[in-house]
Amino acid sequence: MDTNPDTTTEDMDKEYWELRLYVAGQTPKSVAAIANLKKYCEQHLLGRYKLEVIDLLQHPQLAEGDQILAIPTLVRKVPVPIRKIIGDLSNEERVLVGLDIRPIESKLTR
Repeated sequence: MDTNPDTTTEDMDKEYWELRLYVAGQTPKSVAAIANLKKYCEQHLLGRYKLEVIDLLQHPQLAEGDQILAIPTLVRKVPVPIRKIIGDLSNEERVLVGLDIRPIESKLTR
């Protein structure tokens, strides 16, 4: 249990996301996956995520830890359970459902 008196209920309600995107160089699918994921994170996880992009051409040994068999692959490390999505992440609904991301509710009414 968090005993920090400065922690508010709002802070505890916010989930923090650790995402890892495995790519191989600057292929069209890799570039698209990076752009798509950054867009989704800024729209739905603003201030609540850490994104690590791993280029397996530079660090092939890192594929083993997350059992990467295809690229690009997105791995959600936190919150658990770990989830993976393979592809260029162009289908926003599939990515959000696959990672169990609930969009931030808009506080502005039109």
